[in-house]
Amino acid sequence: MVNVIKRPGEALATRPLHFIWIADCSGSMHGDKINSLNFAIKEALPAMRSVADENPNAEILCRAVSFDSSAKWHIETPTPVETFNWIDLSIGGVTSMGAALKLVAKELETDKMGDRALPPVLVLLSDGCPTDDFRSGLNEIMKLPWGKKAVKLSIAIGAGADLDVLQQFIGHSEIQPLVANNSAQLVDYIRWASTVVLKAASSPDSRTPGQQASVTNVPVQMPPVKPIDSSLDVF
Repeated sequence: MVNVIKRPGEALATRPLHFIWIADCSGSMHGDKINSLNFAIKEALPAMRSVADENPNAEILCRAVSFDSSAKWHIETPTPVETFNWIDLSIGGVTSMGAALKLVAKELETDKMGDRALPPVLVLLSDGCPTDDFRSGLNEIMKLPWGKKAVKLSIAIGAGADLDVLQQFIGHSEIQPLVANNSAQLVDYIRWASTVVLKAASSPDSRTPGQQASVTNVPVQMPPVKPIDSSLDVF
């Protein structure tokens, strides 16, 4: 059912916008990496709520998948950003990224997304290389209409991430993986992915499945790359 927000003299139908973090929780994420990731997402939530307030035509629904030796829903229920609370991730195991993408693909099927949704936003965060069949997981997403329409972003946590894999996930040469070399950069990039891109995706101009996309279904302006602060520890 489409929600309707009532305004004086009018009724405005809202459209769901699914925002999904896909987070690497393998053993190499120990220490500063996982702590910074948990902190960065919590820090981004107030700004995400502000974006939601500015875009009443969109109902922003958040959730998260985590992956280590297996993949699972870390926060499974699509939750309105106004009431969404982040649960800290823990680490262990290897990097089942392909399995995580298959979990996400199941939620992008039309019978679950509906036909009035705005383009979903998928944010992949990883510090390493997949240890399973990443390509088959990505194929599961890309064979779906909503998978093709999704805004896909990736953030490398440290220098050891597989940038080629993260670029394949994005699927557009004009959009590059962001590389966070320390906690401050990770906070900046997650805030960008969670607000600037979210605002673009929730705007009335976002494309729907019946429209033809050009380069990407939502215009994305990449953030400036900040110099590394030498006073901060590097991941």
